[in-house]
Amino acid sequence: MTPQAPVATPPLIAAPPLIDAAALRMAGRAPAVPFRVALGDGRELTMLRLLRVLPHKRVVGESLLDGRRVLAKLFIDKDSARHREREHRGIGALAAAGIPTPATIAAPALPGGGHLLLTEFLDDATTLLDHWRPLAACPPGEAAAIALLAPAFSLLGRLHRAGLAHDDLHFGNFLLHDGQLHLIDGDAVTCAAAPLAAKPAARDLAMLIAQLPRTWDGSLAPLLDAYRDGGAQAIDATVLARALRHERAWRLRDYLDKSGRDCTLFRVRRSVHRFEAVVRGEADTLAPILADPDSWIAAGKALKRGNTCTVARVELDGRPLVIKRYNLKHLGHAISRAWRPTRAWHSWREGHRLSLFGIPTPRPLALIEERWGPLRARAWLVTEYCGGPDMLAHLAPDTEPAPAEAASLRVLFETLYRERISHGDLKATNLLWDGSQALVIDLDAACQHATQTGFHRAWRRDRARFLRNWPAESPLHRWLDAMLPGRP
Repeated sequence: MTPQAPVATPPLIAAPPLIDAAALRMAGRAPAVPFRVALGDGRELTMLRLLRVLPHKRVVGESLLDGRRVLAKLFIDKDSARHREREHRGIGALAAAGIPTPATIAAPALPGGGHLLLTEFLDDATTLLDHWRPLAACPPGEAAAIALLAPAFSLLGRLHRAGLAHDDLHFGNFLLHDGQLHLIDGDAVTCAAAPLAAKPAARDLAMLIAQLPRTWDGSLAPLLDAYRDGGAQAIDATVLARALRHERAWRLRDYLDKSGRDCTLFRVRRSVHRFEAVVRGEADTLAPILADPDSWIAAGKALKRGNTCTVARVELDGRPLVIKRYNLKHLGHAISRAWRPTRAWHSWREGHRLSLFGIPTPRPLALIEERWGPLRARAWLVTEYCGGPDMLAHLAPDTEPAPAEAASLRVLFETLYRERISHGDLKATNLLWDGSQALVIDLDAACQHATQTGFHRAWRRDRARFLRNWPAESPLHRWLDAMLPGRP
């Protein structure tokens, strides 16, 4: 009898670790996936992919239960029962009002603490934000953008007709699935008498409008029509304008505050000798630059070598970036700067401010500061790169700008003027043309003014500085002088 060859034993695949609410709280922002969670009925949930984590409070992700894909929200803090109940109640209110939202599957307590809410998982769903990003730079009122956004405003109208409000209306909370728009985040839903009263309705509508660049303010009519078509009552223009001012001011303060602290959008690390802020989604990609920015500057293409700043274009995995180092000329200069925010910090904040206003500028990606306790020294700013020409080279003085350039410049300067933002060094080389729009760079001295008096004084200097780039008798100078707001 011929002996049989031994059968190879397949390698054992270790099961994901079994963890509880306490372990998830300790894991902070980055629990290792996959992991399992025991349910009270003896079953186990397997978390496959994280979608959102609020450290020490909530973990949301794509999961498996009994072989079925579900969306799991794990509430893990001491108030988990209350938060789970709010979410559960909000989803129920949306469903009862006929607002499309992923259906609830189960809402059990977890053994050992914490609570769970399971809803259906919408395969291949995308957010409204995913579709908006490619259109964000298009002219206000563009037909494709209106077609995308109008259903969200109509859905909000249906929500208000049913007497429901939503405290967190942003494009990421609208999901597109199988051609239908869904509203999510039941935790933000509150119920009132139907239809919703004017004041909370105006707040919600303002919150959704505030997701758009302010350049859209003159192009909102089709979206407001869609809101009313959803069944909502018309809102007085004065009431809506007041709500929109309040919402935008709050959103700006909140966003700028987030740019300097560790949160979902930004990763911030502090030590006695270093401060580092980076767009969280870029942190892993930019790690080599963050570790040693000077070596990257030395190996890159020099764009500027000055006493106070050094600028270089670098390539990271084929992606062009700009690193700007703010130097200290001598001991006296170092002492004078030590107690003040660095120019890199100022540029970092103003870059995010301009982006929030829809003012084109190369996206700020990371900030590094040398520190000695409370004292600041050198600093570095990493931004996206724009390879287009500056406006001094791009615009011909003997002719007016082409239609695309003219429209972009008009919108840019009107927005700066309306938002009371001065640049501080508005020479033509600080405006770049990327082929479709004008971008503002070098934001070291940019400022949003609290008063009209201070702004108008600074704006007159900006205006005069920009016009000095071209001869006063040239057609371009005359066109710019007529176009620029604040003409004396």
